[in-house]
Amino acid sequence: MSETSVLIKHVPREDRPRERMIQLGAKHLSNQELLAILLGSGMKNESVISLSQRVLIHFEGLMLLRDATIEELTAIRGIGTAKAVVILAALELAKRLHNHKPNERYIIKSPEDGADFVMEEMRDLHQEHFVCIFLNTKNQVIHRQTIFIGSLNASIVHPREVFKEAVKRSAASIICAHNHPSGDPTPSQEDIHVTRRLTECGKMLGIEVLDHIVIGDRKFVSLKEKGYL
Repeated sequence: MSETSVLIKHVPREDRPRERMIQLGAKHLSNQELLAILLGSGMKNESVISLSQRVLIHFEGLMLLRDATIEELTAIRGIGTAKAVVILAALELAKRLHNHKPNERYIIKSPEDGADFVMEEMRDLHQEHFVCIFLNTKNQVIHRQTIFIGSLNASIVHPREVFKEAVKRSAASIICAHNHPSGDPTPSQEDIHVTRRLTECGKMLGIEVLDHIVIGDRKFVSLKEKGYL
């Protein structure tokens, strides 16, 4: 059986790219194996491993593949439009990650900015989600985390969980947000109580709670604007 005729089904399961990635992680796979995962399948008498090898040989490695066009890819036997599109999409994501700069982080300067940051994700949730947005000294978002899911209760939304993550992320300040599944963002007494408790804890730790935003259906209430912080 020639090298090019070896099919993926003839390769031991533990040596197949997908299985190796699951077991070992992506960083332990070769360029050929990673490309094979993107390609998904080979041809009738050629495994996807062999096909990915031919692609890399054609482009003399990753550097030239990085700037490949769809026409160049589809000119290779076994690479149709669908496979070419997947490769180009993966390459574009890699370029965007490489070019991403910290100063492109989302900046929150107002309650509207904070609400906009979470509105689309939170307004249609059927349960209450308590979310913390962690900011640096320039009010740039450095992390977002759901702390709790369920009815807001001061005994459950514990400051320890909120500020543990803030310390871990070296956050200068935080913004809390939670949604009301009813769509009405009017704060409850429990919302106000939780806000005041977190604010006091933040003062002791030197991490300011800038706001607590209640998300409704395309509308919100800032507890800071209401004077509760």
